[in-house]
Amino acid sequence: MTAGVVAATLAFPVQAQDFSLRFQSSDPAGNPNFGLAQDWTEMVKEKTDGRVVIELLPVETIVAHNETQDAVAAGIIDGHYTDTSYFSGREPALGLIANPVGAWSAPEQMFDFVRNGGGKELMNEMLEPYGLHFIGATTPGLEAFVSKVPLDGVDDLQGLKLRAPEGMVQNVFAAAGASPVNLPGSEVFTSLDKGVIDAADYSTFATNQSQGLHDIAKHPVYPGFHSMPLVEISINKGVWDSMPADIQDALTESVNEYAEYQVAQIRKNDEEAIANLDPSITVHDWSDEERAKFRAIARSQWEKAASASPASQKVYDTLVAYLTENGLMAE
Repeated sequence: MTAGVVAATLAFPVQAQDFSLRFQSSDPAGNPNFGLAQDWTEMVKEKTDGRVVIELLPVETIVAHNETQDAVAAGIIDGHYTDTSYFSGREPALGLIANPVGAWSAPEQMFDFVRNGGGKELMNEMLEPYGLHFIGATTPGLEAFVSKVPLDGVDDLQGLKLRAPEGMVQNVFAAAGASPVNLPGSEVFTSLDKGVIDAADYSTFATNQSQGLHDIAKHPVYPGFHSMPLVEISINKGVWDSMPADIQDALTESVNEYAEYQVAQIRKNDEEAIANLDPSITVHDWSDEERAKFRAIARSQWEKAASASPASQKVYDTLVAYLTENGLMAE
């Protein structure tokens, strides 16, 4: 019998199977997003009338954060809740779809791409051969941007010394004319304070505020314009295939509803942080035109990433078609 599946009792032969599942998260137990994800497990239980019970485990509980894909496929765990980019070493396209830097101006745009623009089909084309089924996506939200100097558009990025992690984020900022520096998150505050950098890709607005970054970098950009990770909720394909259609539908609905819930909670935290800002801090919101300019620059880096594999090219083509059709990128 597939891991996690419990057969129906003989007393109720018409009752569908019940499922007791273990998923591992890529977040530690103390992370606010892990706490929110526990609410998803409650949504699942409620939507299925208790027929599906999910135990969500913190990162590293069973396997390392970048080993959950294999663990799910092998039935060691039944599913994972994780940043898709962790598995780009196996399939580069997963890195591109996980965070096409500059593509999204709001979580709702990414959700629509996944649900209606070909994203979920792409995910399953990549994951199902490895024994996983992609249920749906969520995200901790669009990251804000921390800056000591006013940033109102692409021209203001010229020569800007900023912290950006290696990979797509750093490449896109370099293409936009900035001077990115690779620093660990633990050094962002000190580097801003000492003038080593003038800006930083870091986290959501409320998190940046809680860590005191706005005390020394008084020109945040919100909503952000650059980075938003796709967090996948995927399950062992054998377990998924063994589920009746109504359970599959309930799981899909639960992920979609949870994604909206998570984004709303984080947005509420951000708005509360903005409402309580010191008057000396100025929030900058880029216009649609400036966001489109940054997206066009980012496209050159997506094109380079597209050459990594046939699946990467397909992700690129589908993404650009969606953005163009929805007026988010010029043809």
